[in-house]
Amino acid sequence: MGKLINGIFGGFHGKIGNLVGYTLKGKYVIRKIGKSSKPLTPGRQANCQKMTLVNEMLSPSLEVIRKGFRMKVAGTDKNEYNEAVSYNKKNAIQGDYPNISLDYTKVMVSMGTLPVAIHPTLSQTDDKITFNWEVLADQADQYGKDRAMLLIYFPDLKISWYELIGSTRTEGTYTVEMGEGLADKRMETYISFVKDNGRAVSDSVYVGALNADKEITISEKTDPEKAQSNRDFSYAGQDFDIISYRNYLLASGIEILPPAKRHQNKIISDSWFKHVLKNTVNQEVIGDCSFKLKKNEHCIAEMKVNIFPAEKRKGYAKEASSAMISYLFEKTTVNRIVKIVDAQDEAAMALLKSLGFREEEYFKDSVFSDGKWVSEYQFALLKSDWDLRG
Repeated sequence: MGKLINGIFGGFHGKIGNLVGYTLKGKYVIRKIGKSSKPLTPGRQANCQKMTLVNEMLSPSLEVIRKGFRMKVAGTDKNEYNEAVSYNKKNAIQGDYPNISLDYTKVMVSMGTLPVAIHPTLSQTDDKITFNWEVLADQADQYGKDRAMLLIYFPDLKISWYELIGSTRTEGTYTVEMGEGLADKRMETYISFVKDNGRAVSDSVYVGALNADKEITISEKTDPEKAQSNRDFSYAGQDFDIISYRNYLLASGIEILPPAKRHQNKIISDSWFKHVLKNTVNQEVIGDCSFKLKKNEHCIAEMKVNIFPAEKRKGYAKEASSAMISYLFEKTTVNRIVKIVDAQDEAAMALLKSLGFREEEYFKDSVFSDGKWVSEYQFALLKSDWDLRG
């Protein structure tokens, strides 16, 4: 049942037939729900393919996008990620459906008013990747303290490495040490500059590609256990459903992404399998959850759940966590699930303990975030302990 807001001239909240009404950023929204029985037109098929290509690249780099497009959307009701998707879908796509591809040289991961990197170059020595750029004397006083923001995207693996606070502009160089097994993979690279207070950013510049002639092996493309996990995990709750992020995008074209994991000066070579929590009434995303299987040790998994602020304190985090735990222990070879949390996040630690996780290790000042060092706890749950809970 829907409820009228402000009489017949206002919006409504709830469900009426195949329509749902709700408020988004202070505006009334009415949407039709349900799947269409009509086949997709060529135009919609092309749009879905474009969305998939752009999202595959931008989603692992969400923190870069948020910082890179922050000033672009300042003062509007737009968000950074949607703005980045919109720009790149219009300007970085090449070819016609079904042979559409991404032109990495035209991709933008930041847009702003600071001076761009001058003549950036890229070099590789074994597992070390070095970015270099020219330093102009007349920029030293005003822009010398700007920090480099660097992004390396692996098209074949669909993962990213990024550094939000790299060397200063006047240093002219930054070196990255690759993680195991990634130094020979195909890479597309970008550089931007960010004001040290975060209030200004430059346009990003495409630096170049590395290992462009390398082809990913069949075994890397189709790890059967990971592929099976990504396809099969789903959950139908009373208030929300959990579906794989890829399927959600392909089905609806939604431009909202879950947060990406920050990779500080090292590459995480095993991928997160991302899923969205979708409200069953208004079909809006209310959060996300992800898991990854430890490389070469698929009996160990790491998981994370994020509920948007407006949807917290409704029990969704515990329900989603429980569903993911049950899936990993019952449908895969996972025997141990690990979760690392901020040492100050008492709510997260209480949730883990309520699910049977045990505190294992304390890492003092293990992560540098928002200008300060943050300590963390590691919790873990064994399949045998979960089974005892019934």
